[in-house]
Amino acid sequence: MSTAVILAYTGIALMIALAGIGSAIGVSSGGNASIGALKKNDEAFGKYMLLSALPGTQGLYGFAGFFIINAKLSTFIVDGVMVLTMYQGVAVFAAGLALGFVGLMSGIKQGSVCANGIAGIGSGYDIFGKTMVLAVFPELYAIIAFAAAFLISAGL
Repeated sequence: MSTAVILAYTGIALMIALAGIGSAIGVSSGGNASIGALKKNDEAFGKYMLLSALPGTQGLYGFAGFFIINAKLSTFIVDGVMVLTMYQGVAVFAAGLALGFVGLMSGIKQGSVCANGIAGIGSGYDIFGKTMVLAVFPELYAIIAFAAAFLISAGL
């Protein structure tokens, strides 16, 4: 197996792992805040659940990036052997690292925004809509990183 292929699949692994870890941490933050808020206001469970689930999208972007890039990589199989140039291997590695790292940080930070919103709703404040708007900002960067990974794969 060539160094380029190893780089490419290492990038894909980092993409899925880091974005998934970010989502797991973010969703856990929201879930923990929801448990505390339920003690004060159990009627807002639907709002808590939605805000808790929102950071899970970063892991989905990492998973979707895997499908897009892996499908593209399958076009480089010749006689059962993957043939990639070093440029292509580095490009896939960079796309995976970028989407993975941005997904990691975005998921964690979005989880923090959502957890604070959940705590506020639990305390009786009507801030669900405002929390959703503010939670979109970290999400935007995960979307941009996903789009960049898509564009990099299209350029292979």
